[in-house]
Amino acid sequence: MQKWPDDDVILFDGVCIFCSRWVRFVAQRDTTKRFRFTPIQSDYGAKLARTFGIDADDPDTNAVVHGGEVFMKSDAALTVLSHLPGWSWTHALFAVPKPLRNAMYGLIAHNRYRIFGKYDACFVPDADLRARVIE
Repeated sequence: MQKWPDDDVILFDGVCIFCSRWVRFVAQRDTTKRFRFTPIQSDYGAKLARTFGIDADDPDTNAVVHGGEVFMKSDAALTVLSHLPGWSWTHALFAVPKPLRNAMYGLIAHNRYRIFGKYDACFVPDADLRARVIE
């Protein structure tokens, strides 16, 4: 697996309402401010996406770099959740077979714009969250 120099970086689709809510969800619960965020539409996010084979024009996953490695789809979501204070119980969900987890993830990812909507431009976080965004 390819390494990435920055750690605990979440790559997300910045125009996806669901994805942006995910970022706010994580940021509110990440009391130690461990995770940082990068929209795939930013220069940094596009470079990260290209490095790991994610189509920046039609992303089908978010990703997280943790421990120098990239995790995608359900592995990304569970890796993030299991490192949030009070959410370590979600680590047990790794026991669910990965094909089943990724099938559920893919169903939501494929329909996210239709179900949740899409911003016209990348969402702009508040000042506190803005300090944790890498562009």
